[in-house]
Amino acid sequence: MSRIVKSILTWKSLPILLPSIVLLGLGPIALAKLNKDTVAVPGGLAFSEFKGYEQWEFISLSHGEKVVAAIVGNPAMIEAFKSGIPANGKQFPDGAKMAKIHWLPTKMEDAPGQPTVPGTLHDVDFMVKDSKRFADSGGWGYAQFEYDQTKDEFRPGTVNDIPPQENDAKCGFACHTLVESKDYVFTSYQKR
Repeated sequence: MSRIVKSILTWKSLPILLPSIVLLGLGPIALAKLNKDTVAVPGGLAFSEFKGYEQWEFISLSHGEKVVAAIVGNPAMIEAFKSGIPANGKQFPDGAKMAKIHWLPTKMEDAPGQPTVPGTLHDVDFMVKDSKRFADSGGWGYAQFEYDQTKDEFRPGTVNDIPPQENDAKCGFACHTLVESKDYVFTSYQKR
């Protein structure tokens, strides 16, 4: 071993080298976590504004030809639904958040009837109610983050995605104007 390598690999250098060694060994895991903390729609919402969405309560499901989805909400959203919003004519409170997690559908071959179930993650969409920040889009901010399985990271949706997404927090507003009378929310909270 050369003298340079021996001098680099001293005990004194361990605190400096250890983080680099760990990152090399856990690269994909560390980058995926880092990506959720840093990816944002240019001029729009950040993924990190929805930390913990994976543990939010289930609201509803959605099934299309190309994707299946679970729609979840933070405690403020769930409380609003349980209080009768939007059917009672009231609006969702500021701070209410929803996430719609899309997967590519797959058949569960070994189950009776071969039901369609979630397969590969496709994207995650978010909505947040903030009437001051998003006054010109019904009080709601929107974001779509496409998942890249090969890189295990997210990227903001673009005009080339389906549905097309502009680069701001109002990207979902045009579609949601169809349900203006429901405070721009398509999803309903069904009896359980």
